Amino acid sequence: LLEKRGLINSFLGLFGIGPFQMINTQGAIVLGMVYNFLPFMILPILSVLEKIDPKVIEPPRIWRQLLHGLSPGDLPPLPAGVLSGVTMVFIPSVSTFVISRLLGGGKSLLLGDLIEMQFMGTTYNPWLGSAIALVMMVIVLVCMAIMNRFGEGEEGVSFL
Repeated sequence: LLEKRGLINSFLGLFGIGPFQMINTQGAIVLGMVYNFLPFMILPILSVLEKIDPKVIEPPRIWRQLLHGLSPGDLPPLPAGVLSGVTMVFIPSVSTFVISRLLGGGKSLLLGDLIEMQFMGTTYNPWLGSAIALVMMVIVLVCMAIMNRFGEGEEGVSFL
């Protein structure tokens, strides 16, 4: 898709645009990570939206709420779904290293790349790699604790 003779450049060539260098760029890494982790964000939000009472989202009621202000009881439990999605995306995206290597050509250094480099690369330092991984794990646990604190209204969300 992203190569010089890939599908995107071929399509843009029909309009006389391109070819663009898309592979081995930071944009390719972002595109690959969005493609990879977007379902982990959509599914929790979708599960929360399915639980909303249809009477709450009737058009006259929405206009009335917008004109007179929303009360906390009128808000759907969407923040719990968003927080759950953020946690589900944050955990794997921080530790990924394959996407940056394949789509970025190894030019960009992500946290997962740094940890992998400490164990397998030329800068062999397993103590530093372990320390970075431990700090990452503490950050993930803090994020999960925050999610549990603010997501109490959503059943089945608890991780801790």
